[in-house]
Amino acid sequence: MSGLSILLVGAGGHARACIDVIEQDGRFTIEGVLGAPEEIGGAVLGYPVLGSDDDLSRFAGRIPNALVTVGQIKTPQVRLDLFERLVASGFATPAIISPRAYVSRHSAVGEGSIVMHGATVNAGAIVGRNCILNSRALLEHDATVGDHCHIATAAVVNGDVRIGAGTFIGSGVIVRQGVAIGQRCVIGMGERVLTNCADGEQRPLASVR
Repeated sequence: MSGLSILLVGAGGHARACIDVIEQDGRFTIEGVLGAPEEIGGAVLGYPVLGSDDDLSRFAGRIPNALVTVGQIKTPQVRLDLFERLVASGFATPAIISPRAYVSRHSAVGEGSIVMHGATVNAGAIVGRNCILNSRALLEHDATVGDHCHIATAAVVNGDVRIGAGTFIGSGVIVRQGVAIGQRCVIGMGERVLTNCADGEQRPLASVR
């Protein structure tokens, strides 16, 4: 395998999905994964778990690129902290886009974000840094997603929607055109969001696992 070297930070289920996208992208060689201390010495889809996030400084001079591959539902804090540590350690944090996604040339995807298989980012849409746009998610024209957000599988974010930093939009959610969702909101699976959401709002709490 050829390409630019990249280190993955997170060794769980989301990491496996990210590995598949990175392999299909073809630009990067995955050098290994950082996981929890008890995962060191194991492997994720054949890639070695080289250490934990405590070892970031050890790899910063050897591997130029890194991606946060920890998932996000209830809180963005783990992903946010890891991303900031990567940047502070000197890693480049490239955006990763599946060749099976559609990203308009008139849109923008921030550094450290991943656009997964079957996702769509239409013209005028903006995705912030360190975001997950998961499989089959749709971001329509002129919608904006802030930093450190997760737009989960098959969610539909309609035109001119504004989503604040650190928000989670669950699988199958539909957000009405023009709605504004605040920072660090959690929108549970299958919700229909027809009105604005204040910062920190959860809709509904019972559906968030």
